[in-house]
Amino acid sequence: MIQTDQAQPVFRALADPTRRAIVAMLADGERPVGDIASEFQMTRPAVAKHLAILREGGLISVEIQGRERINRLIPDRLKAAADWINHFDRFWDERLAKLKQIVEKE
Repeated sequence: MIQTDQAQPVFRALADPTRRAIVAMLADGERPVGDIASEFQMTRPAVAKHLAILREGGLISVEIQGRERINRLIPDRLKAAADWINHFDRFWDERLAKLKQIVEKE
């Protein structure tokens, strides 16, 4: 099982719906800050703060190209959260197996 402290920055980054929306946008391809900001009803500095948290969580990388900052998703970092969550699949599997036994007995 993955250590919680390894997944913590990822969970913090994904805790906000705006940041989850940004991750979904970047899953379709890299985008400059201006393009991302145009999708939200908030200021560009507010979007930049969300991007900073995503960067701190290791979910995005930023490349400076001239005057633009191009944001890219690092999908491998999502694996930290997925591994942590998937660890608990066995509990659901056990519960569903028990439910199946109960239903089949009736």
